[in-house]
Amino acid sequence: MASVYIALGSNLDNPLAQLEQAVKSLQQFATDFALSPIYGSKPLGPQDQPDYVNAVARFSTPLSPLELLDCLQQIENSQGRVRLRRWGERTLDLDILLYDDQQIHSERLTIPHYDMQRREFVIVPLYDLNPDLILPDGTAIGTLYRQFQDHQMVRYT
Repeated sequence: MASVYIALGSNLDNPLAQLEQAVKSLQQFATDFALSPIYGSKPLGPQDQPDYVNAVARFSTPLSPLELLDCLQQIENSQGRVRLRRWGERTLDLDILLYDDQQIHSERLTIPHYDMQRREFVIVPLYDLNPDLILPDGTAIGTLYRQFQDHQMVRYT
């Protein structure tokens, strides 16, 4: 069983309900499931779109990294995900942040997530779930959290 962290985000079609449905879908192949608080944040990309709701899930799974990616993409598609523009609006976005301590760089998948260290809507909920987490490169999540501790995100739960 691998220990994984997944980022969840939505800003269309009742985002809180989208995250709730995604959690139910993730739990079908997850054990020891935990969800961070849910936060509201401004869009990373184009600003002519609604604000996002974001969270991070931690769980164990028997799936390989690519099997997990396929399952996440199936969940996104089942919830109406359409990719219209980079960093654009979406019903659901599920990204693999961490998969054990593995570092993967392939055409389909990069783990750890390529830009997670610069995203407050990832680092803050990741810290909420595991303030003692050490990333595969040896960086402590607490060190990254300090740059975002005064974030302006709205905490929903």
